[in-house]
Amino acid sequence: MARSLYDWLWQHEFWLPPGITWQDMQESEDVHYPQPRELLLSIPFALILVVIRCAFERAIALPLSSKLGVKDKQRPKAQPIPILETFYSTRCKNPEEGELISLAKRCDLPVRKVERWFRCRRNIDRPSLSKKFCEACWRFTFYMVSFFTGLAVLYDVSTQAVPCSTLSDGYFTVSSPSQPLQPSLFWYYMLELSFYWSLVFTLPFDVKRKDFKEQIVHHAATIFLISFSYCANYIRIGTLVLVIHDASDCFLEPTKIFNYMKWKKTCDSLFMIFSAVFLISRLVIFPYTVLYNTYYYSMEIFQPFFGYYFVNALLIILQLLHVFWSCLIIHMVYKFILQGTVWISLESCHDSEASAKVLPL
Repeated sequence: MARSLYDWLWQHEFWLPPGITWQDMQESEDVHYPQPRELLLSIPFALILVVIRCAFERAIALPLSSKLGVKDKQRPKAQPIPILETFYSTRCKNPEEGELISLAKRCDLPVRKVERWFRCRRNIDRPSLSKKFCEACWRFTFYMVSFFTGLAVLYDVSTQAVPCSTLSDGYFTVSSPSQPLQPSLFWYYMLELSFYWSLVFTLPFDVKRKDFKEQIVHHAATIFLISFSYCANYIRIGTLVLVIHDASDCFLEPTKIFNYMKWKKTCDSLFMIFSAVFLISRLVIFPYTVLYNTYYYSMEIFQPFFGYYFVNALLIILQLLHVFWSCLIIHMVYKFILQGTVWISLESCHDSEASAKVLPL
């Protein structure tokens, strides 16, 4: 049953242009094509990244936070009240008015005191500034490495002796069996896929934001789409999408870092740079370099097939997300112009970036 489903799902009529089969992508001594089994390497690589992250945060990020003056506020401990603690742990962390009255009667306490107890208890569970700082430092370091690695990979593959060597020649069209897998593309994909697997592994220990459930969906979708693009040999267009998205991340994370450090002017300046890079990369570069080549130029090379419609539908959905989050960022910039500060919901900005980074490769 499983074998039949697998054979049906990976019919060449679905994923390859008409007249081309998987046999045309068979490996030889000199030519290598993506193999699904190679994706399993991302799991041990992800575990290695987790180890590197732990060492980085303890040895570099945490001492750096103390030197830069990132201090955790002293939070008063909540008075031990077993009834309230049980309700907090098993039922709800932010009870409604009726529940507060009921709990106050059971504990023989004023309602306001019970309300203060829950407020104090929630403050204790909030992640410390140093933890947020360390997490932002790690993400910033990775995004910088991945962004410049991606640029180097794009330069490397565009200068190889391949018939299609530029965007105008169709090098970044949906798919072509004449495009073998080069080592630089393979290792770049492994780096990105391993990073998202590492985020899944550390999700229970990372700072839990309001979009915790959405982050789970986001990571799962990203892993699926990166894996799918690898298996179907949509690697070049996938690499371009990843590089475009990493560009704005390189400015978002340091914005958060300076926010934790209370460097207001630097934070404001970086946020404006992040906004400009986000809007230009998502509303100008992405549709011009990605959508144009996958949607329009591919039609000049191949006849439409299911994979063409599938990939372009996902890319268009991504572009709609870009428009949506761009509107929110423009609203934040508008508030900055009026209020003169972006000392606002940078965590929400992180949530929007994460949601916009569900990469339909």
